[in-house]
Parts: sequence; structure tokens; C-alpha cells
Amino acid sequence: MLIGPHVSTAGGLPRAIERGVERDGEAIQIFNQSSRAWRPMVRGDDEVAEFRAAMDASPIDAIVIHAVYLINAASMEDMVRSKSLAALTDALRLGDRIGAAGVVLHPGSQKGAPYDDCMRAVGEALREVLAESERCPLLLEDTAGAMGTLGRDIDELARLVELGGGHERLGVCLDCCHLLASGFEIRTPDALGELVDEFEAKIGLERLGCLHVNDSKMPLGSNRDRHENIGDGELGRKGIRTFLSEPRFDGLPALIETPGIDKKGPDAKQVRLAKRLRREGQKARG
Repeated sequence: MLIGPHVSTAGGLPRAIERGVERDGEAIQIFNQSSRAWRPMVRGDDEVAEFRAAMDASPIDAIVIHAVYLINAASMEDMVRSKSLAALTDALRLGDRIGAAGVVLHPGSQKGAPYDDCMRAVGEALREVLAESERCPLLLEDTAGAMGTLGRDIDELARLVELGGGHERLGVCLDCCHLLASGFEIRTPDALGELVDEFEAKIGLERLGCLHVNDSKMPLGSNRDRHENIGDGELGRKGIRTFLSEPRFDGLPALIETPGIDKKGPDAKQVRLAKRLRREGQKARG
């Protein structure tokens, strides 16, 4: 498992590698542009080449891009849909250029529109953007289960993969905070194992592309997405230890999106704590 933080790209893509190394990361996650703006960032060939050289010379073994929050692939509004598809295509194409392990996407929200129509709209969007890119996987993130959001459980994620044509580059990112908030009890090895069994049966472990490692401010089944620092929330150290030591998660990028001790995002202390909990969990499993 490759544990690391979400980091800023301020100052250029190579700075993200520097920040990942400073935080003791084995992997990093970035936004390809401002997370709350439609305007894309232009990344020249020199910047991309410098980034790839910096990554090759670093202990960072994987990079994941998180698509911007404004994207709603389920939208029925023409302008929102057009901008969403353009932004997502841009993220995937950058992923192609920098060798990203995937682009993580929140599947979308109904915003009052009919459920089946929205699910089909997401499927159409997935097929379109994958056709406009070449290599980078697109990873659907499970959601906390709030009303109207899509991707709330394994069945819904499986259906979205099916509607996306079952494309070979279409996968999933599992967030432990979202799983707990959506009502999945994952704080013991047996309970988590049952969830992974379900995922394997309905989606396939080959489609699991990365993990998000966040504690939860809110309790089991709250349907509220509120990240907390590792060990300080409802999952606690025991729950995070269990999540990080699931043997079928070995080799995956495990990205931390916590507030951090100083509220400036995940820091080296959070990364090192996650690594320690992983070691403890693996030792306990034998």
C-alpha cells in the first residue's frame, strides 16, 4: 500500500512532488486545477517533463488526480453538463501525460432530477470522456449517502460501471469516511472483509484503483461527509488500522485528505501515523 497526502500544486506540478516528499509520502493526490473553478490550468510540456523527472528521482511511486468539485456528470442542465465533461476530459488527458494512477470523480448528484435519468446521464458521460482520453483510469468515488448523491453503495457503483459500458479504464475509489457515513460498519476485520467480498463479487477487485483514508467527524449512517484527522473521529485508530491492513488493498495508493493538525491539510504527522497503523494492523493479522 502506498500511503501519502493530498498536496497543492501551487507553483507548478513539480512542487507537488516536493510537498509529497516533505510529508513522507509514498503517493500523492492533486487537483489538476482549482477545485472550485471551471477554468483549466495550462500545463506545458516543460512543466510535465520536469514533474516526471522529479517523480522519478523521488520516493513517490504513484500520483492520483482528484477531479474538481464543480463537476456533476448527472446534471440535466446543458451548461453544467458541457463544462463538467470538458473539465473531466482535461483531468484525464493530464493524467495521460503525467502517468497518473487515476482520476477520482464524485459520480454526481440528482439535484431534484429523476434517479434513473441521472444514472443514465452519468453512464453517458463516462463513456464520452473515456473515449476522449487514452490511458488514465477514471475512478468513481463512493459517497457518504446524502440525498441525491450517486455512488452511495456497492450496488450503485456497480450499476454506474455497467452504465459506463464496463470500460476497462473505469474503476472505483473507496473512502473509509464515506463508507462509515453511508452506513457500512467497517471498523472490524470481519465487517470490512464482508464489504470487500461484496465489492469483489459485484464489481471486481481489479477495478479498485485507490483508497481515501479519512477519519469521520460524523457517526455511522449519518450520511454526512465530514473528514476528521486520523484517529480523532468515529473510525478512530482501530478503524483506520483495520482499513489499512485489509490484505486485498495491498499495493493501492491510499490518499489522506484530512484537515491536518494545523488545518492546512494532511501533514507528515498524519502520514506517519497512517503508516504506523498499517504496520500494527498487518502485524496483528499475522
